[in-house]
Amino acid sequence: MKEKEEDIVDAVEPETEETAETEKKERKPRKRKAAATGRGWKRWLNYQAVVRQIPFFLFLTFLAVVYIYNGHLADKTVRQIGRTSREVKELQYEYKTVKSEVMFRSKQSEMVKAVEPLGLKELLQPPVILEEKKE
Repeated sequence: MKEKEEDIVDAVEPETEETAETEKKERKPRKRKAAATGRGWKRWLNYQAVVRQIPFFLFLTFLAVVYIYNGHLADKTVRQIGRTSREVKELQYEYKTVKSEVMFRSKQSEMVKAVEPLGLKELLQPPVILEEKKE
């Protein structure tokens, strides 16, 4: 246990003037930030870097075109759905109108009025049933 404590104490020696001076000499000078020097953007906008990025720019352009196409297709689909729903409503109204008209005209009283100009009249007696005689 004492050996470990000695190792820890040795590792944390106080700095002397000599060690501080040698560390300063060994340290590399800090790089300035690229934005502060004004040279960083030139590194990204030189001809070779731009040419190297052309496939990526083309890919982004393709994605933009697909995005725009998708928006137009969605708008077209929404308009078509609206148009179709209006047509369905009109057809439902027409169906209900025709159905009610057929129900009205199929009443017995209306049938009598419809066939009267043809010379047909309503029977007042029940129909006669004809039977075939078996021999």
